[in-house]
Amino acid sequence: MSWQDHITTLSMIACQFMYAAVILVGKKALSQDMSSMAFVVYRQFVAFLLLAPFVFTRRGPNACCMGWKNFWLIFLLSLVGSTLNMNLYFGGLNLASSTAASAMGNLVPAITFIMAYTIGLEKLNLPSARSVAKIIGTVLCVSGAVAIALLKGPKLLNDEIGEIRDTFLQGVHNQWLLGCLLLFGSACAWSLWLILQVPVSNSYPDHLSLTAWMCLMAAVQSGVLMLIVEPNMKAWKLNSSLQIFCCFFAGVASAATFFLQAWCIQRRGPLFSAMFQPLATVIVTLFACIFQHEELYLGSSIGSLAVIMGLYIVLWGKAKDVKGETSQTTLYTEVPDNESGTTDLKEPLLP
Repeated sequence: MSWQDHITTLSMIACQFMYAAVILVGKKALSQDMSSMAFVVYRQFVAFLLLAPFVFTRRGPNACCMGWKNFWLIFLLSLVGSTLNMNLYFGGLNLASSTAASAMGNLVPAITFIMAYTIGLEKLNLPSARSVAKIIGTVLCVSGAVAIALLKGPKLLNDEIGEIRDTFLQGVHNQWLLGCLLLFGSACAWSLWLILQVPVSNSYPDHLSLTAWMCLMAAVQSGVLMLIVEPNMKAWKLNSSLQIFCCFFAGVASAATFFLQAWCIQRRGPLFSAMFQPLATVIVTLFACIFQHEELYLGSSIGSLAVIMGLYIVLWGKAKDVKGETSQTTLYTEVPDNESGTTDLKEPLLP
């Protein structure tokens, strides 16, 4: 294994720690009566301020022109992937737990596969093992999400003597269920955002500038949404130094993880990046139970395990698809030279 492989692995682990830290500090800030919409606005605006100097001072062939077409495409991408996704996510985080929020994030590959299959971007060949694996993995992910939302069961950690164990009879269960539904909606919005990136990236291939504009538009969109839903201006106020730190840290983490993840995907591919995603769930579960004394339920633990298993099964099926496509491409491009009988791969046959 080369030194670049070690660096990409350490970078992805660092990304998962930053994702987990944002979930944990965000949950702590929201528990202090902070508006989840205000948190999204401040986070996106801080990320834009950090990215802006690198974007607007850059010149060269990679810079893209912002026309009306690109403006509306980025506006739609920001609305789905940032405004809708993050407001649903942090709203669900406020009502549910950090563990449930991180576990629900693992649903994204399965939901993306369902959406892509619906619109014809993914194909199924049921006799093949990779297609069966993607179906089984998707069913496991969805079943695990249902278990997280509905099957709490007995507590495994942070139990208190005399507390009623039947969570279905408590009023907080309705709040938990609503939080899980919001987190599921966030995963759906994130999956749709991944699909919409294909046409937007083709029209506006400057990813650094695209991210900066998305952060700015998402901050404006979330601000307008907050003025409609929460017209009280007191909701904008940050009441403690912890809330200020959380907003700043979340913005820094957004900018940092973009650079690290884009760099790793460029060198090792998207599947390598996705393989590390469940690590954030383990980190959040461990630290939330130790430092924030979050309650860990048997049903939630089983559901989280099912989601992670389903994720890896879907990724295995997708990896087989990529391997099959690569083998087929190699079969068409390897043409023997007429004189020497060897293979000349210097010039591609197809443009």
